[in-house]
Amino acid sequence: MSSKALVQVDLQGKLPRVASGKVRDLYEIDNKTLLFVASDRISAYDVIMENGIPEKGAILTAVSIYWFNYLTSKIPGLRTHFLRAKLPEALESLPADVKDTLRPRSMQVRKLEVFKVESIVRGYITGSGWAEYQKSGTVCGIKLPAGLVEGQKLEKPLWTPSTKADYGEKDENISPAQAAEILGADFAREIERLSLEIYTAAAQRAEEVGIILADTKFEFGKDVENGDKVVLIDEVLTPDSSRFWPKETWEANLGRAQPSFDKQYLRNWLTDNGLKGKEGVTVPEEVVLETAKKYKEAYERLTGQKWKGS
Repeated sequence: MSSKALVQVDLQGKLPRVASGKVRDLYEIDNKTLLFVASDRISAYDVIMENGIPEKGAILTAVSIYWFNYLTSKIPGLRTHFLRAKLPEALESLPADVKDTLRPRSMQVRKLEVFKVESIVRGYITGSGWAEYQKSGTVCGIKLPAGLVEGQKLEKPLWTPSTKADYGEKDENISPAQAAEILGADFAREIERLSLEIYTAAAQRAEEVGIILADTKFEFGKDVENGDKVVLIDEVLTPDSSRFWPKETWEANLGRAQPSFDKQYLRNWLTDNGLKGKEGVTVPEEVVLETAKKYKEAYERLTGQKWKGS
């Protein structure tokens, strides 16, 4: 593993940067194509840590590309924004070491209009869904049976959208009805349908390799040049956007927090140390290394390939 995390992406002015998120920086290649570059930044509870996780951006990119290819092979008609995993010609004049750093964490994607709702699917009750259920017996306003315990599998996966907050703001869970008001009823129905279909296919694949996909977040865009088709965008089914639990220990841990192959380990460390939601946190080396280990294991289990490093 590289000992240094890439926290700030610098293309030396070769492409205009159009957005910078918690993890990814987006650059315009042309009026139809963007370059997504995944840094090694890591956020938890909507706050970016001061230091990153070495190779994390490369792992997230590799996992997303795996899923884009897998899902389009399993779901007829599914459209994604992914085009190719290579650097654009505009970056060929960069120094070789810079290109070597950028290459495994970059993908070219179609430029689309982004829907302003995050599409969350929950197959198991945990996280903010569990917190709401304890208070009101609901998740995103959806009434659930009494007596559920933390980590329990739901009778059927739920579509539980949230707002897509601007950078520096916090996402908020909303009901499907509120999502329909934001998106329009037709787009909301299509995004819900696609989200549940993608989750079901991915959860089945994950179980085949001993992983429970507890919940995950999708994002979608609108292809206005092709009949306003709904397109899967951004990252997909990564340890940043999903909760992955080991299947072999799931049942034994019902009623309490599950071990995981994602950033829940970091969230737990922050909570245990009174740092949840705090700015300016530097993650200690042992937490960095353990988080990196979990991300790498998720990649290896899901793809069936050994992580060879970026």
